[in-house]
Amino acid sequence: MQEIYYPIFVIHTDNVEEIDGILWIEDQVLDDKNMKGKTLGERRLQTPMKSLYPLRYMIDNEIDMLKHRGKNFIDNLGNLVYNEKSKTGKLIYHKILRRVKKDIATVVWLKDCPYPFVESSPPPVECTWAGVLYKDDIPYRIWEYCEERKKDTWRKY
Repeated sequence: MQEIYYPIFVIHTDNVEEIDGILWIEDQVLDDKNMKGKTLGERRLQTPMKSLYPLRYMIDNEIDMLKHRGKNFIDNLGNLVYNEKSKTGKLIYHKILRRVKKDIATVVWLKDCPYPFVESSPPPVECTWAGVLYKDDIPYRIWEYCEERKKDTWRKY
């Protein structure tokens, strides 16, 4: 699997063509790799091309990408990402035991999980349960927070 540089942006087609360093969707410019910027946003600001493909929806992390129904994305460096959900994993709810606020993250400890999860923002105070996505029967990432325990289920990833 390729490395993804967040944020990523949803593109609504897989019909992307690269011609002379420019990524095109139909007659609109997605990315102009001839510009000097390191990121997709810098290059889009610099390009003299006027018909830019609108990037309306930004995704900040892997769980949000897995929750999104789309399959085609472009990452912050201009790499095309295709995400076909082909596997399933358990979604099991665990009681939140402890939250430790750090400078740039929050460490969340859950009951019956062997290690803590590092989250970019703290869970809401009223939420006392966390749904954890399991990959190959190993706790992988926190899927969601909730006030009451929900029934264990599964998700495609």
